[in-house]
Amino acid sequence: MYVHHKLRFAPSQLVTLTVLLTLLLFIPQIWLNLQAYSNFNNLTKNEFRLQKLSDEIVYLDEVLTMSARMNAVTGNIMWEKRYRQFEQKLDIAIQESIKLAPQAYKDEDAKKIDVANQQLVKMEYQSFDLVKENKQQAAQQLLSSRDYETQKQIYADGVAKRRLNISLELQQQVTQYRQKIFWAILVSIISLILLIPSWFLVLRLLQEYLKTKKIAQIALEESNLTLETKVAARTETLNQKNLELEKTLQELQNTQLQLIQTEKMSSLGQLVAGVAHEINNPVNFIYGNLMYARDYIQKLIALINLYQQEYSGNNSKITTLMNEIDIEFILDDLPNILSSMEVGSERIREIVLTLRNFSRLDEADMKPVDIHEGIDSTLLILQYHLKGKNGQPEIKIIKDYCDNLPRVECYAGKLNQVFMNILNNAIDALREKEIEDKIQDSYITIQTQVKNEEYVVISIKDNGFGIPDKIKTRLFDPFFTTKPVGKGTGLGLSISYQIIVDKHKGNINCISSPGKGTEFEIELPIKQTQSS
Repeated sequence: MYVHHKLRFAPSQLVTLTVLLTLLLFIPQIWLNLQAYSNFNNLTKNEFRLQKLSDEIVYLDEVLTMSARMNAVTGNIMWEKRYRQFEQKLDIAIQESIKLAPQAYKDEDAKKIDVANQQLVKMEYQSFDLVKENKQQAAQQLLSSRDYETQKQIYADGVAKRRLNISLELQQQVTQYRQKIFWAILVSIISLILLIPSWFLVLRLLQEYLKTKKIAQIALEESNLTLETKVAARTETLNQKNLELEKTLQELQNTQLQLIQTEKMSSLGQLVAGVAHEINNPVNFIYGNLMYARDYIQKLIALINLYQQEYSGNNSKITTLMNEIDIEFILDDLPNILSSMEVGSERIREIVLTLRNFSRLDEADMKPVDIHEGIDSTLLILQYHLKGKNGQPEIKIIKDYCDNLPRVECYAGKLNQVFMNILNNAIDALREKEIEDKIQDSYITIQTQVKNEEYVVISIKDNGFGIPDKIKTRLFDPFFTTKPVGKGTGLGLSISYQIIVDKHKGNINCISSPGKGTEFEIELPIKQTQSS
């Protein structure tokens, strides 16, 4: 009797065999993919770090140059100390960059950069020595010489070229790693194709197994239906709580960014106050001594005039020298020079006073304030942007101040922040219009007036493009901005609204239409009825 036996695998054996085969094929692939990804990730981090270090090196180099030149101009040893401090930071940044990209610091360009850097450091050290010898003018001439600027340009060009070479090398490595990852993925796909028949067999066995469990599954589905109903109800409750958490998170983010904006303005005020203080002392010294200098010079002039009248002798040396130096012109022009110096010193004192007025950002108490001083101090801070750069025309400021405007009880620093935000937006709008329309008559009109016994009105108007209605309705919304990414946070007008409305119980409105410019009208109570 002939018995035919058919060879069959048990389901568990087939599943075990398929799983083992899958692991043998995929574990090495997964390990290779993870390793390639890790290398790629490290390469990306190194690229980011090198770019950051490159920016830091350029920045520190400019700080060293500025410190050396400020030391030559002022003669203050503080700038030399600052130079030594940042020189150490520059060395640390260069050493770290060398560790990340050693090849970039071994070629011929690196030697040229190093030679140029040594020449620059040598001339800067030499300028420090000249300043110590009270030869400030010689130090200034050294740091503005053609040789210094040439070495500076060689150094800057070399750093830029090295940065480009590093970036290209890193990009090439990234391309190579991407190719490796591509081939690894391709091998994984081929392995998967090889495993598909085995898994089809496994699925067929599972289907047969599921048929035997059909009755039990029906009962389980009924239980699941009841459970799903309960889960859906709980999911709805959880979604509601998630929405509440998202709202709370959004409010926290708003508060955080507002604090950051406030801190920036506070830092600006502290910087301005410090600059004003540093300028004020030497200016007061100069201004105070001009009076004595004028008195001494008048006495010397009187002495020379008396000498010319009384001395009748004929001394050829004295006569020749008097003719060479043009003594008559000197006696006539010297008082004019002193007068010019007095006018310039007085102007610097006025600027310092204006800077001090703007820097009152840390005043916590509400007090009566001259609104015009706050506006003028803000305009002084923005003077650089108003004058324009790279051929931009100057933005004209038209002031229409009320002569009898009363002092307004307010937070002076907060109000200056509002003026800063609105004027900055106006400047940006006008510069954008200059680029598109090539206009040459940009201007901002600032008007103040007394509305009644309780309120004053400040109006700031520009002749830019204007604002469409659909945008105007969202101007004071947090995080709403029409500026490109990186140029605006969307918080300036939102914070301004809170300062005027919430803190000062006033009102702020935007009056604008396309093609007719934009006007912000601020109403402020002259006296606060209660603390904000």
